[in-house]
Amino acid sequence: MSDSPEREARRALNRLRRAVEKAVAELSDVRGALRHAEGADFPVSDFEEAERRLNAVAAFVDEQAERLEEKILQAGGLEPGRVRRTGGL
Repeated sequence: MSDSPEREARRALNRLRRAVEKAVAELSDVRGALRHAEGADFPVSDFEEAERRLNAVAAFVDEQAERLEEKILQAGGLEPGRVRRTGGL
């Protein structure tokens, strides 16, 4: 049996979220190594811009996940603003 399109979308968003989180961590590691190696020649503004862009992608993923959840709730007859979360998710 095949997974529903909504489930596949959730999985894809979660994979992308984890990839962005990993990219942020890797960028931080590279920043530290290059800052140590280059000293005063380190391009601080370039790394700040890269981090800003990764954060924008993370925000986009979160927005899409929220939008998908609202659609799933509406399809199930629930109002998104009236559902309370209890743990787990």
